[in-house]
Amino acid sequence: MVPIFATALDRLTDHIARYKHRVDYLAIRLEESDSTDILLRRGKVETLSEALSVGGQVRACYRGGWGFASFNNLEDLAAQIEEAIAAARLVGDDITELADIPIIQDRLPLHLSGSAPRDISLSRKKDLCAHYAELLRSLDDRITTTSVRYNDCTQHILFATSEGTLIDQAWVDMEMRFAATARNGETVQTGRETTGSRRAYEELEQLDKQVQYAAERAVNALDLPPVKGNVYTVVIDPILTGLFVHEAFGHLSEADMIYENPDLMEVMTLGRKFGPEELQIFDGAAPEGHRGSYTYDDEGTPASTTQLIHDGVLVGRLHSRETAGKLAENATGNARCLSYQFPPLVRMTNTWIERGKTPVDQLFDGIEEGVYARHWLGGMTNGEMFTFTAGEGWMIRQGKLAEPVRDLTLSGNVFQTLGDIEAIGDDFLWDESGGCGKGGQSGMPVGCGGPSLRIRNVVVGGEATED
Repeated sequence: MVPIFATALDRLTDHIARYKHRVDYLAIRLEESDSTDILLRRGKVETLSEALSVGGQVRACYRGGWGFASFNNLEDLAAQIEEAIAAARLVGDDITELADIPIIQDRLPLHLSGSAPRDISLSRKKDLCAHYAELLRSLDDRITTTSVRYNDCTQHILFATSEGTLIDQAWVDMEMRFAATARNGETVQTGRETTGSRRAYEELEQLDKQVQYAAERAVNALDLPPVKGNVYTVVIDPILTGLFVHEAFGHLSEADMIYENPDLMEVMTLGRKFGPEELQIFDGAAPEGHRGSYTYDDEGTPASTTQLIHDGVLVGRLHSRETAGKLAENATGNARCLSYQFPPLVRMTNTWIERGKTPVDQLFDGIEEGVYARHWLGGMTNGEMFTFTAGEGWMIRQGKLAEPVRDLTLSGNVFQTLGDIEAIGDDFLWDESGGCGKGGQSGMPVGCGGPSLRIRNVVVGGEATED
């Protein structure tokens, strides 16, 4: 990587001092990054690339108005500061309300438990993808399509503000995605697996069982009957719980969505009860070792853990400094940007439902006819409505697991679904497969997790029920 930071520090501090009197707030971020992108489809290489980038961004705020500029040449810094300040002064017509945070001066070099991806050759990464592609393909002759995707990105960031914060930090993120599609006549089924790490490249070399599991799910589902569409009591595993809390509830907790939407503000009123007393929901980058973990966010706010729901009652939300200031709450360290090309937005980090007290094998007790759903295949949300497709499913009959089924989708209203939680399992699993999208910034690393849940009145789509 190009060592621009060795000469950039003095320039940043000099420019901050020169221009800060013209605005209420000024921040400069410089970034060096290197990345790898590999895609194998049907065992053939479609993408094989490495990229290096150096750039920066300037954010200025004046009377509540924001200016933003990004650049690739440090020699353009003064001009980009002028541009951001001009934009902020053009639109600012109110007051600047930024929540107070500590002034931080800190250096956090990259720390991993094993090899950094930048130290691994492109050919070794490609060979790993080819190995996993062969595992997917070789399981069964009915597998017609496979895909393996590898991404890594290492970022080194220097961040300075007009308030005196100066942070030098680095992190790495790695992700692999696997898919196998099987066909038997007109029946087509797909199995997917995704995983990631911020700890060591070697973790990606130990995924044989997980990759084979994706192929096995696709093949096994070919011979299963589709679930009968109906309203059921459903038990979901921790993977689906994590997906649910992230997609269906987490986005609604992002305060930029709330204060810009009066209707949502009314719905997401602090103190409103949403679920059973046992329900506890959190988000935070402070827990170490997950894909949404870091020490400081992209505004220099220290990472924290925010409780969103306490004993079933809404008690918190996720903030940038601006949203916290506008709502007279504390900044939570959730302002994140994908790279220097984008301004920070309020984003989730690691989002989870805390484990409960019900033994997992007791979650099925008393269910005369229901559904057990595991893993994820896909999903979408639209405001407070959600639809998720499970990777595997079984019927529950007389409190016991019965026949497996396929084509299982779960849908509903998130607030009603939270209220319909009947029991929370005593298990817990972190899922490191998250890549979140918002505001044109897709693939933001996040973690999610939770226990198994038992939920009543879930709409399960599948084959129509006969009269």
